[in-house]
Amino acid sequence: MQHLELKTDGTVAWLVLGRPDKHAALNPRLLQDIREGLSEVHQDTQLRAVVLCSEGASFCSGVDLSVLQQIRSLDEQEQLQQWFEYWRQLAEVYEALLRFPKPIIAAVDGSAIGAGFALTLACDLIVASEHASFSAGAVRRGLVGGMTAALLSFRVGTSLAARMSLTGSPLSAPEADRAGLLCQPPVRPGQINEVAAFWANEAANGYPQATQATKRLINESIGETMLTQLAAAAADCATACTTESAGEGIETFLTKNPKN
Repeated sequence: MQHLELKTDGTVAWLVLGRPDKHAALNPRLLQDIREGLSEVHQDTQLRAVVLCSEGASFCSGVDLSVLQQIRSLDEQEQLQQWFEYWRQLAEVYEALLRFPKPIIAAVDGSAIGAGFALTLACDLIVASEHASFSAGAVRRGLVGGMTAALLSFRVGTSLAARMSLTGSPLSAPEADRAGLLCQPPVRPGQINEVAAFWANEAANGYPQATQATKRLINESIGETMLTQLAAAAADCATACTTESAGEGIETFLTKNPKN
């Protein structure tokens, strides 16, 4: 795996997002690495829980806008095909996390933005440091953050999903805790791995078959419509990339020009 490191500690697997220079932006290679990492953990019966974290200053900055810009340089027909492929890969990663039979804990130390925020929401539990923040600001880039909105609505409700998705306003770690996103109040940055390991081991204490069935009940039965929404949202996100506002938003971000 090129952009993801798999480590183990007892019965807990650690999937560590790489690309720290890009704030773990989700390019196709990293998305594939996450799927491969999950597959390796799935096959190891000694591993009972997973921690998803990042080696950089950010947890994950979301979609890799440089990839979207490269796609915009293709001819029109190929553009649409590639956008659908990129967002399909994202949706498949979220679904893989949701359907994964073992508990997954997101350890967030830094910013989780857009699709990176969705990555935490597709995990079963979230722990965060005082440096963490969460945002769904696709509209500020001329994009549609439909999958993030669907997952956020599933986890905590449509009111917060609407507020974050329509305004792009971030949540601090204490605000995320008050909203019910975190499984405990934020901790000091130096404690994040210890706390993530604690919750991973707590989640690993259950009987594996019962844990798997419970997770399936939550994410696939109660969340049945959410899984359908993810697929529809992926198509909406891809279509939104064809608009002029998306092109302007991507270009503005990449060139660091302030919006007029």
